[in-house]
Amino acid sequence: GVRYLLGPGATTMAVARALGVDGTLLGVDVIADGALLGADVSERALLDLIDGHRAEAVVSVIGGQGFVLGRGNQQLSPRVLAHVSTLTVLATRSKLVALQGRPLLADTGDVAVDESLSGYVHVVTGRHESVPCRIVPASEEFHR
Repeated sequence: GVRYLLGPGATTMAVARALGVDGTLLGVDVIADGALLGADVSERALLDLIDGHRAEAVVSVIGGQGFVLGRGNQQLSPRVLAHVSTLTVLATRSKLVALQGRPLLADTGDVAVDESLSGYVHVVTGRHESVPCRIVPASEEFHR
C-alpha cells in the first residue's frame, strides 16, 4: 500500500489521530493501511520504509514563518522527496492569514529540489477546503 509520511505539527498529528493512529507531535511518522509503521523516524528509516512502495508526504506550514520543508522536518530530505509522488500541504486559515500574503518556503538544502517544489499548491485548510498558495525556494525569498 501507499506509505504516508506525516510531518511534524499539531495539524498533521490531528490527521494521524483521525486515522486512528498515535502520531508524534515533533517527528515524522509513517502510516500505511491504517497502521503506524514508524514514529519519529530518521531519514535512513524513511528511506527503508518507503523502498519499493509509493510514498506520499503530508506536511504543515510552520506558523508565522511559512516553511513547509526544511524546518523541523529535515528527515524529509531531498533523497526522501525523490521517492515522494505527492506532497500535500496543510494549514489552518489563521496560519495562512498570519503570513500576510508572503509565499510558503521550501528549504531542503538542495536548491534544485527547492526549485522543483516551487509553484502554486492547494493548501488544505479543512475538510473539502483548500486555498491556493505559492511555494518558493527560501533562498530566493531571503535574497530579495
